[in-house]
Amino acid sequence: MLEEYIEKNKQEIITKTQELIQIPSVYEKSDNPYEPFGKNANKALEYMLSLGRQLGFRTKNIDGYCGYIEFGEGEELVGIIGHLDVVPAGDNWTYPPFSGTIFDNKIYGRGAIDDKGPVIASLYAMKAVMDTCQVQKRVRLILGLNEENDWKCIAHYKEKEELPTIGFSPDADFPCIYAEKGTLTSYLLMDYSPFLSKDIIIKEIDSYGNAFNVVPKICSVTLEINPSKILMCDLIDHLKNLIANLNFEIDIYKMNEQEIKLTAHGMQAHSAHPDLGINAISRLIVVLDSIFKTYSISIDLLDFFTQKINTEYNGKSLGIDIKDESGSLTLNVGEFALENNFLKIGMNIRIPVNTPIVDIGNTFLKQTSSYINVDFQTKTYKEPLYISKDNYLVKTLCKIYNETTHSQEEPIAIGGVTYARAFDNCISFGANLPGQKDMCHQTDEFISIDNLLLASKIYAKAIYELTKLHDN
Repeated sequence: MLEEYIEKNKQEIITKTQELIQIPSVYEKSDNPYEPFGKNANKALEYMLSLGRQLGFRTKNIDGYCGYIEFGEGEELVGIIGHLDVVPAGDNWTYPPFSGTIFDNKIYGRGAIDDKGPVIASLYAMKAVMDTCQVQKRVRLILGLNEENDWKCIAHYKEKEELPTIGFSPDADFPCIYAEKGTLTSYLLMDYSPFLSKDIIIKEIDSYGNAFNVVPKICSVTLEINPSKILMCDLIDHLKNLIANLNFEIDIYKMNEQEIKLTAHGMQAHSAHPDLGINAISRLIVVLDSIFKTYSISIDLLDFFTQKINTEYNGKSLGIDIKDESGSLTLNVGEFALENNFLKIGMNIRIPVNTPIVDIGNTFLKQTSSYINVDFQTKTYKEPLYISKDNYLVKTLCKIYNETTHSQEEPIAIGGVTYARAFDNCISFGANLPGQKDMCHQTDEFISIDNLLLASKIYAKAIYELTKLHDN
């Protein structure tokens, strides 16, 4: 009955997914207290709340930080926690990133799989249950707007609203997630002022607004030279030879006789899977360190990076290449900046569940201690999520997936960070299928229409099961 309902509403689910993708809800700084994450994030929220009301649900906008869509009665609350914000689109898309183009039975666009497609699938799963089943609990789709940054939306929700008693986040993989790694977002930084009198200096850095949780596709640095001490032609020759030997893709632009711009190119990917991308920032820093040393200038921050991080994404040279049942540690260099004469390198580190986050921070402090000009600072961190595979919620959701798809999959651990860890008795559940390439944060992100509908059917069954009254 639930599956038939979803099929009956197939075209509407597709259309609404396209319309939501067409709202470019990338985070923007805002002075409007009712649009704290920017006009487009607010537009996405209002779109969803309006759709919820049209479908017969109760809705609430919570001060522009987030909102919810709800049905049912009862004391207990089943939560479905998704997000409407997206990471920056980047470039070189086959189809415009905010067009929702359909080709080869796929819907393309930023947010298609992370997390707009799964949110729409969840909403229509709720509609299917509301219209065809009797439920004994309330069901609430919570809509965050700041997941890709610092989760201020969910912090605000938890201050203002009722917390779910059980639930899931449709923001990762099937069959279900029992563990999510801890995360540490941090900076390596150094006062660059003493180097401004050198014969070659960093004048400007542009990371093109890359998010910490994205492997950067492009990064540029403008260098300025003292032409009485350094010949531009010699510098260009040094750079060409260096870049060729390293086999990096870095463009060289001569701006004038004193300035030269280097633009490194990589491949975008989610920072939880840095092996799927090519880090433009890491490559550019390695080249900068080498070229400065060519002219007898050693910059501690660049030297430390080259010696201890380089193009690695597992922390091996730092001695933090740790692995457990949740997977291996990953390190993504997501930001490179020159601000107020301070050089900054920002990192997003995903830490296996059995390793205390403080241990990783202490390792950085120890490793940087011999570099008197290099500081290590923590920006944010999130503790890992770990729930036993024998937990009722894990077993129930995994069983529903397997029964629906005629599979025998086991719960998995991931490096991703979802809203599941913001609430007790909550795990991440779909919508990527086992063995499916993870297009999250990547160029040409898409969701298969077949998978979109399948996810909605699975979510409908899960919602119905979780609304039953029984001991968990």
